Amino acid sequence: MARPNTQEQRRSELVEAALKEASTQGLRSLSLTDVAKRAGLTRGALLYYFDDLDALLVEAHRAGTERFCDYRDNVVAELETPAEKLRAAISAGLPSGPDDALMRLLYEFDFMAGQSELHDTLVQQMYLRQTATYRAIFEEGNASGAFAISTDLGQATMNMVALEDAYSLHIVAGNRLVTVEMAREAMLAFAEQIGCRPLPCR
Repeated sequence: MARPNTQEQRRSELVEAALKEASTQGLRSLSLTDVAKRAGLTRGALLYYFDDLDALLVEAHRAGTERFCDYRDNVVAELETPAEKLRAAISAGLPSGPDDALMRLLYEFDFMAGQSELHDTLVQQMYLRQTATYRAIFEEGNASGAFAISTDLGQATMNMVALEDAYSLHIVAGNRLVTVEMAREAMLAFAEQIGCRPLPCR
């Protein structure tokens, strides 16, 4: 039996292998054998660490969500003004392009909601992390006088997340009519319309 630290490390390696393999071929055709092969293990050895593919995918979903949200929050935390933070949050929240593997995978995971309570919970946690990021920036901006948002902050936050998700889906789906730059500009324009002024020069 593997020691606790070794077992945890191996589980992390398998989650990473699952993320990479799923990013390459998508979730629908992913199998335990694929993940085991990428990790350099047999299928039987993988099953020592995870009961089945669903259990592994739940952990991969969790890891992907944390990676995305933690990265954005760390970027935002390094900035000083609410305007800078908002601009950075918008940029970091959008895919880098149609080939952004992690973002494409996260939206694939969204379609697994309804198949298990764990995936439902992770989708909700992702949403809460997204809203918390924008809500904190809006509140700081209003409190400091940098912003003058008169609309309900809860609704403003929901709209930002809705725009982020909608544009991101079009981008990772390869819709040429919606580019990353267009999405960023549209979100910045909405932010300005609700009172997030002045924003840094584009």
